[in-house]
Amino acid sequence: MKERAIAEDEAESAIENPDVSELSIKDRTNAFKFINGRYLRVTFKEELDYILVITVTMKKKPFRR
Repeated sequence: MKERAIAEDEAESAIENPDVSELSIKDRTNAFKFINGRYLRVTFKEELDYILVITVTMKKKPFRR
């Protein structure tokens, strides 16, 4: 996230209040959110007492799904 200049609160916002979300492989979820003129995708997995963030990606154009 540091390399891509993505703030932790942006990733949290996508997880907590996504514009769109979809199931992914291995019981993961992709959360999509438009933030600060960029499209954010957070891939995460919900565990019993925490959320494991797998990857966070940002683009200027919408993601294809």
